[in-house]
Amino acid sequence: MTSVTGFSIGIVGAGLSGLVAAEQLASSGHRVLVTERGSSPGGRLATRRIGAAFVDHGAQFFTVRSDRFRTDVDAWIEAGVVDEWCQGFDKVDGFPRYRADGGMSALARHLAERAVRAGATVATKVRTTAVIRGAVDWTLTHDHWVREPDEVDAVLLTAPMPESLALLAAGGVKPADPALADITYHRCLALLATVDPAATFTLPEAGATQQPADPAFSFIADNHRKGISPVPALTFHTAHALSAELWDASDKDVTARLVPSAAAAVGLEPSDFVDVQLKKWRFTGPVIPWPDRYAVAAGQPRPVLLAGDAFGGPKVEGAFLSGVAAATAITEFLTESPR
Repeated sequence: MTSVTGFSIGIVGAGLSGLVAAEQLASSGHRVLVTERGSSPGGRLATRRIGAAFVDHGAQFFTVRSDRFRTDVDAWIEAGVVDEWCQGFDKVDGFPRYRADGGMSALARHLAERAVRAGATVATKVRTTAVIRGAVDWTLTHDHWVREPDEVDAVLLTAPMPESLALLAAGGVKPADPALADITYHRCLALLATVDPAATFTLPEAGATQQPADPAFSFIADNHRKGISPVPALTFHTAHALSAELWDASDKDVTARLVPSAAAAVGLEPSDFVDVQLKKWRFTGPVIPWPDRYAVAAGQPRPVLLAGDAFGGPKVEGAFLSGVAAATAITEFLTESPR
């Protein structure tokens, strides 16, 4: 059996799945490169600064259902990275919801730092453009003025499925299962608003409300009461159907449509909003998740795997478990792979 130590692995996407997989693989002795087209890691673990405010505009919180996820969450708590926000929004149900200290992007930075300490390289502002099959390895090409191509033994693609499949298609690689192209995602318009300090607004005690059946906003949170912003700042996640309806409208028109109902939802007037911004999330979670935690896109010469929150279950925990499962599978593939 060939030792896996020294294999090189390219991971595209520095979201939760990619970062978790990177740390696990680097800790096993692999040479790991993570490329991320954004300026910072995290994906939907995203926090934006608006004036003096800090606003989580992607993932808002997470829960823990599995023992595997609990192990890492306990370590994050011990490190002071996350803590309990509440045990329910509109009513207390005793089930902890966790927030990241300083916003969800702080958790992403922590995971990236862990991956780097384990030996991985995390390269931001690098847009990977294709995955190309070689005789015994794979080549990742990037915008040529940013980074030269990288030759790797195995590849893990953690971007949303349409983007990952586009990378394969650009290199002439057809995925092993054509049904992967059927994975679709919900969209979400996130309206972000700082609030006049003199204004008062209404939210449940935890500072948030979760209302999946509401036709306008599925989630509303005050980032100040959440504990990440020194001043009141609201996040409104627009319901999936309304987000789809408004998706192609201009930011100006979307904001004009959403602001009156957003203000009314918390007992404010539109004039109480000081600064309003819009974030469009094209891929907020799968409509129907893939049944397994990862998928094999190609098995030869060595594996290309697909992972992310579309696999085996959405949300933060789903993305985490997908990254863990994919990293384990890559190690198993390479253990049996000849040099």
